[in-house]
Amino acid sequence: MFRMFNIPNLFTAANMLCGFVSIILALFGRIDLAPLFILAALVFDFLDGFIARKMNLQGELGKQLDSLADMVTFGIAPGIIMLVMIVIGIDFSALLAEESGTNFQNTDLSYHVFIQIWDWIQALIYGVPNDFDASIKYLPFIALIIPFFAMFRLAKFNLDKRQSERFRGVPTPLNTIFFLFFPLYFSFNLNQWEYQEKWILMLFDCYTLSAITVLFSFLMVTDIPLISLKFKTWTWNENKFRYILVGSSLIIIPLFWIWAILIIVFLYLLLSLIENYQLKKHEV
Repeated sequence: MFRMFNIPNLFTAANMLCGFVSIILALFGRIDLAPLFILAALVFDFLDGFIARKMNLQGELGKQLDSLADMVTFGIAPGIIMLVMIVIGIDFSALLAEESGTNFQNTDLSYHVFIQIWDWIQALIYGVPNDFDASIKYLPFIALIIPFFAMFRLAKFNLDKRQSERFRGVPTPLNTIFFLFFPLYFSFNLNQWEYQEKWILMLFDCYTLSAITVLFSFLMVTDIPLISLKFKTWTWNENKFRYILVGSSLIIIPLFWIWAILIIVFLYLLLSLIENYQLKKHEV
């Protein structure tokens, strides 16, 4: 019985626990801390597979546990975080007006975000008149499309033998990292919103966030071949796009900090498309 509680499975459990903590933090307005627990979960998600291979402890139980943990951390958690971000986006101007001219701390941020979530719940369930009146109060539910598509993406990954070397569709961890840009940027730049470019303000509008959510959720279940960071050999010819991605990321992260998330995600998609083109060219 105790063999199921081996080291890789405990790391998988830690992954899922971080996902649950992230969900709770997001619902209580701590959108500054919720992404950090997902980033910690990413580390545990890498370690469980790595240790399982090194200790020869791979098995069906670990595979099922990993899928369950990934569904929580890379499906439900980003869905809840984006739901909260869309709620913020509906009443974005009001939140900024409340903090105009103040030194806005993260503890204050969590309080005001929580109040906005509560106002949304009151409008939704009890019909209390506020800024979430009319049909717009249903808009945040569009974020639940993330766990919906993540469920199918994870099931597809477990069954699709073609994904042993290259992914088909955007993997759920990468999709989650992309969504983390929004709460992280919002939290760390709240004191500078009056100096932000207009297009950045538009990026955090509820309708823009909703459209982005739908687009990247759909990308999870597409059949587009994408780069996998699984190295079977270390040769340049077989791994040049992997090396370019990893090397570029190491340069981009310290230079662009939070913006590096978006840059690396789009670089990953671009390199995957270039690799697809070259592979098709060789086939011809």
